[in-house]
Amino acid sequence: MTLRELRPGQSARIEEVDARQPGVVRLMVLGLIEGVEVQARNSAIGGDPMEVSVFGTAISIRKQQAGCFQISPLDPNV
Repeated sequence: MTLRELRPGQSARIEEVDARQPGVVRLMVLGLIEGVEVQARNSAIGGDPMEVSVFGTAISIRKQQAGCFQISPLDPNV
């Protein structure tokens, strides 16, 4: 499962990051790294970009880049 599949209100832990795509390293500098818990917040009309919360800070991320973050859901119902 990737970060782009996370729905508003759901939480997950980042398990793996594919940093080959442009802009992904910048997101890693902002805190989206392996082992970190993230929560999906909102998304723009059409779903792109999406907003995630990490360390209490909201970060907007394009769906294409969100697909570079492999996650494991923290909610057992996901």
